[in-house]
Amino acid sequence: MEAGQKWIKLQLSGKLVYLVIQSILLYFAFCEKIKKVCQNAHLLFLCTKPRLSQAGALLLPKDFVSLSITFYTMTKIHFRPYNPNQTVLFPPRIDEDIAEHDPVRMVDALVESLNLESFRKLYKECGRSPYHPRMMLKVILYAYMNNVYSCRKIEKLLHRDIHYIWLAGYEKPDFITINRFRNRVKEEISDIFTQIVLLLSAKGFVSLDVEYVDGTKIESKANKYTFVWRKTVERNRTRLLEKIKILLEQVDEAIAQDKCNVDEKVEFTPTQLSEISAELNAALSSLPATTNKEEKKRRKGLQKTSKELERHSRKLSEYNQHLDTLGERNSYSKTDKDATFMRMKEDAMNNGQTKPGYNLQIGTEEQFITDFALFPNPTDTLTYIPFMESFKNRYGAFPSTEIADSGYGAEENYRFMEERGIEAFVKYNRFHIEQRPRYVQDPFRSENFYYNEKEDYCVCPMGQHMNRIGQKRGKTASGYISVRHRYQARNCNGCPLRSLCFKAAGNRIIERNHRLEEYKRQAFSLLTSDEGLKQRGRRCIEPEAVFGQMKFDMAYRRFRHFGKDKVTMDFAFFAIAFNLKKMIAKMNLGGLKHNLDCFKFNFYLTECLCDHLRVFDNQKQRKLAA
Repeated sequence: MEAGQKWIKLQLSGKLVYLVIQSILLYFAFCEKIKKVCQNAHLLFLCTKPRLSQAGALLLPKDFVSLSITFYTMTKIHFRPYNPNQTVLFPPRIDEDIAEHDPVRMVDALVESLNLESFRKLYKECGRSPYHPRMMLKVILYAYMNNVYSCRKIEKLLHRDIHYIWLAGYEKPDFITINRFRNRVKEEISDIFTQIVLLLSAKGFVSLDVEYVDGTKIESKANKYTFVWRKTVERNRTRLLEKIKILLEQVDEAIAQDKCNVDEKVEFTPTQLSEISAELNAALSSLPATTNKEEKKRRKGLQKTSKELERHSRKLSEYNQHLDTLGERNSYSKTDKDATFMRMKEDAMNNGQTKPGYNLQIGTEEQFITDFALFPNPTDTLTYIPFMESFKNRYGAFPSTEIADSGYGAEENYRFMEERGIEAFVKYNRFHIEQRPRYVQDPFRSENFYYNEKEDYCVCPMGQHMNRIGQKRGKTASGYISVRHRYQARNCNGCPLRSLCFKAAGNRIIERNHRLEEYKRQAFSLLTSDEGLKQRGRRCIEPEAVFGQMKFDMAYRRFRHFGKDKVTMDFAFFAIAFNLKKMIAKMNLGGLKHNLDCFKFNFYLTECLCDHLRVFDNQKQRKLAA
């Protein structure tokens, strides 16, 4: 039988090898049931042993392969029983299908440990029993951790997702109830954020002694085409007052003579205009009827003037309301009056278009959010002091070390940190320029002039003394007063360096802020030290990394509410969820390292096994060749 047998050569990488091996396994498993079908194949397999060629190929009898294929095709498939409508006597526990180390269990345990006594005052003692605030808080925080910020999507997940069902305890609040809960706790949620940060500090995840500060602009939900600008309101209001002045002169010349001169500006209030219009209407109604055409014409003109005064009164009231809403800002949106128009980094058209938004300031440590605040100011300079005050109100003390970029390097900020004993690793505006290798100091800049502090004079590049002639006071938007001293050269006529020094007529006058210059020298010394280099390197991976994770990983690029209070509430939920997600990831880092080590060990074992198999195959081939 073996002498006349035809052989089939199968490469180890061929598809038929898998089919043949599977057929062999099926034969041994179902030998009793299909004995008649596979009897010949069994005899062939026992009588004719498989061979290995010199190239390492598998040689099997042709008849055995054909019979194996026949057996494989005749095998019946048996499915497991399936009944979606089956009933069980004892319903299973839903938490049995949730992994032991699933993040949802950590969210449940953390919320259970929080103090929610402040939530009790938000509910009435009578009426229908509300949903438990712990349950609502768990569901919303877990949704925010998974990039779900819509109340309608949360409602759907409460019916479909096993994690949400377990957190809610089979409760199914609708999207209106979820949204009402968020709006109800918009003040208390800040305390919950503080509790989470204090818990992180107690567990050693963060330190409240160090804070990395930075800001970003996030677009508001407001309509970007309905806006109000300060310059436009002030211009239109001035024109309206001029129109009102002319109308009053037409009504009664005595009014204009008594209340104002021609050269002075007229300032009327909407109430005064309404009173004048009412008096005018009363006077016109008390006049007797007349047939004189000139008198009728005059009366019609006065009635028209009265209507215009009423219209101007309403318009003036509108302008005053705009100015009150603006406050210190330059613009605001009509749909979200707390949002200010500012330039965003995420500019799709790349045309510098302004959009309504908020300036979000955050403090981070170990990439955890330790504090946050929203401001209408487009720049970061004026936000630092109120942001630090919010940190103290939240935790009872200022951080001992502050790290920030050049946007916060103002005199008032440096002085604030110095008076409170804060070590400031804060850059100033020209710090990066001074660190360039090709940087050369300009000898004609006023900051580079030699200053004699004892005798209070400066020296120009030509060696001429510049005596102090006075000082200039400046006031910032926050009310801080800075003092700049003025120095003037004695005689600049005939100076060979005059064309390089300045181009104005007369002798050169410079201004020096000695206090700010001293703060800059201190900041330079700190930033260029070993500790400063370390902190500068960490600042790039602290708030910047948090902003990147927030906008791209968690898709939080735009606020979804109107008004500063609701926007602050929404970001408080997000900050809590962000910290919880970060904490869970760090806690599972040890387990991840263990899994990676196991994977590496298994990979090593696999490589060793493959090496042994290669050696065994080589030995076999040598024996067959011999």
